[in-house]
Amino acid sequence: MNASFYLQSALLGAGLAMDAFSVSLANGLREPRMGRARMTAIAGVYGLFQFLMPLLGWVCVHTIVEAFSALERVVPWIAFALLGWIGGKMLFEGLRERKQAPGEAPADKRIGTGELITQGIATSIDALSVGFTIEQYAFGTACAASGIIGGVTFLICLVGLALGKRAGMRFSRHAAILGGIILIAIGLKIFLEGL
Repeated sequence: MNASFYLQSALLGAGLAMDAFSVSLANGLREPRMGRARMTAIAGVYGLFQFLMPLLGWVCVHTIVEAFSALERVVPWIAFALLGWIGGKMLFEGLRERKQAPGEAPADKRIGTGELITQGIATSIDALSVGFTIEQYAFGTACAASGIIGGVTFLICLVGLALGKRAGMRFSRHAAILGGIILIAIGLKIFLEGL
């Protein structure tokens, strides 16, 4: 493993992390009082999935290539359905909150564990196809590349959460609406790119 391997893996990680960054931004908007430990845990979930998906793709390429090729066609549909559902729910909650009395401050809407895992899968499912690009690597090298991808995703998501929190404090009344729109837009982008 040379310097170009690390650079290539880091750039691949940065490219793959953009969807997770946007979802992190939306989550920060939604939960502006989120503490550092929670931010670290949320970013860790996204990093973990971005680590696991390329490895899963690598395993599929080396074992069940035909089944993986068939699955690749439904990946955009799955991502769009998952992010559309979560974003739609968030949008609906945000619109409902706007009907509150002007003096009432909207409460933080904590992201549940199930919702967080769903977001992690939806934002990393496209990384399955990275298994094709790293298929020539030995398993240890594929693990190293996936680890770099996951680490880069983790750092980028921490930035997204911090930015979202900052904006969420300013725009708390509209944060859930904006976050829902962002999630739906990301799902739509993944869907259209996959067609």
